[in-house]
Amino acid sequence: MKIVKFILSFIFALMFINAGLNKFFHYSPMPKMSDEQIKIFAAFSEIGWLLPLVGIVEIVGGVLFIFQKTKALGAIILLPVMVGIVIHNIYRDPNQMGIITAVVMFLINIWAIIDDREKYKALVR
Repeated sequence: MKIVKFILSFIFALMFINAGLNKFFHYSPMPKMSDEQIKIFAAFSEIGWLLPLVGIVEIVGGVLFIFQKTKALGAIILLPVMVGIVIHNIYRDPNQMGIITAVVMFLINIWAIIDDREKYKALVR
């Protein structure tokens, strides 16, 4: 079971590191977007600091998520980004595969938080 946890954590972390690095280096092609998605992306681009901030959060959270000692911190850092991804995929990009991927990744994030719940007890006393 320990190896399964590590593999899931590693793949989850690599997906976020990849997404964060893509925000800086633009090496992955953009899928065809609807008119509404183009407006949303233009609004995000107009706020010059938003996409780099999300990219940094994804990279830092992904790197922290790889290591068992810092996985709890990485899971908490990535949670708001993951909520945004799920909401976007449900309301703005209702692609079945995108929704399934987002929900599975969200469940992995929630699982990691529940698995490390002992580390959060000091925060909620």
